[in-house]
Amino acid sequence: MAASVVPETDSIRRAVLLLNAVDPGRFPRLLSRLLQRLHLKAETSFSEEEEEKLQIAFSLEKQDLHLVLEAISFILEQAVYHNLKPASLQQQLQSIHLDQDKAEAFANAWAAGGQETIEKFRQRVLTPQKLETIGWQLNLQMSASTQAKLKSPRAVLELGVSNEDSKCSAFTLLFSML
Repeated sequence: MAASVVPETDSIRRAVLLLNAVDPGRFPRLLSRLLQRLHLKAETSFSEEEEEKLQIAFSLEKQDLHLVLEAISFILEQAVYHNLKPASLQQQLQSIHLDQDKAEAFANAWAAGGQETIEKFRQRVLTPQKLETIGWQLNLQMSASTQAKLKSPRAVLELGVSNEDSKCSAFTLLFSML
């Protein structure tokens, strides 16, 4: 088997124990929701009200619920990063002692929405600003009224960048030799 993509840390072990205790009937819907919103880095998957309902539905404390949600998100992000196949993901999860039914639920959710999620990650901009345009200009001043042989180069570099909201701004850099 390939190297483990989900390391067995203390928090993962605790999360696996909590995941194994989660109701198997509701678990696939939770996975599906997290998988659909995994690519949205600035947003949480659940509102405060929804988290309270999840706490009640899964009989978990708030801290434990957050650990479970973070662990599921981490596992899915690792699946994206390593472009795992559903069977490989299931095998990886069973190797960290996740119950068979939960590992199958992960594999089924990954089979249904994994490629779409990977594509969403590929489309996502990793940096807050993206370089859109480059413009440049080179001027060479050969003389001035006070100096006959001057040779003074000046370069102007214009960078057009946009942020995630598609708002464009321009930066102008001026280079000159004095």
